[in-house]
Amino acid sequence: MGVGTDQAMSSIWYLLAIVLVGSALLTRRMPLGAMMRMALLWVAIFAILLMLFGLAHRSGIFLQKTEGPSTILEDEGRAPMPQARAEGDRIRIPVSSDGHYWVEGTVNGVPTRFLIDSGASVTALSQQAAQAAALNIDPAQSAVTMMTANGRVKAQKSQIATLAIGPIRASDLDIVVSPAFGDVNVIGMNMLSRLKSWGVENGEMVLTP
Repeated sequence: MGVGTDQAMSSIWYLLAIVLVGSALLTRRMPLGAMMRMALLWVAIFAILLMLFGLAHRSGIFLQKTEGPSTILEDEGRAPMPQARAEGDRIRIPVSSDGHYWVEGTVNGVPTRFLIDSGASVTALSQQAAQAAALNIDPAQSAVTMMTANGRVKAQKSQIATLAIGPIRASDLDIVVSPAFGDVNVIGMNMLSRLKSWGVENGEMVLTP
C-alpha cells in the first residue's frame, strides 16, 4: 500500500469518525461545551487507534506466514548445508542456519538431499527425486490425501528399495510422492522408527541404526 493510499484511507477514517461521533452526540441532549469536549475525545480515540493500526500494518503484523516445503527450500538454498559425520555406526547431523536438519543420502543409489522431520508420519519424495531414482509409481493407484503446512495435498504411494544415510540403511521403505512437495524430500517417522535411537544432542541430530 502506497503513501497516497494510506493518506486517503486515513482521511476516510477521520471522516467516518466525525460522522459517527456527531450522529451519536446529536441524539443526546447535552450542553454545547460538553458536547464539543466529548466530540474531541472521541476523535482523539479514533486518531490513536488509526495510528496504531497503521503502525501494525507497516510492520507486517497482519501478514500471515506459513512455512511449507517451498519456503524451507529457499532458506536452505541461501546457506551451505553443514557436513554430517559418521561416528562409529551412528551419524551426527549439525543443525543448519535455518534451524532445520538437512542431510545427504541416497535413494536406490541416487544422491538425494533430505530434511529430517519428526513431525512427518511418512517419508516423502519430490517428484524430481522419485523420477531420478526410477521409482515405480502407478498413476492408476488411488491418491492419498495428506495434511501439510500448506494445507491438503494429494500424493501417490510408492516404495524405496534402499534408502541410505551414511552408515544407516533401510530397505523396502514406504513413501509418498507429490509435485506439491516442490523440491523438498523429507525423512519421516516411518524411517526414524526403524532406528535404535534418534534425537538431538548438543545441537546435532544423532541417528543410531
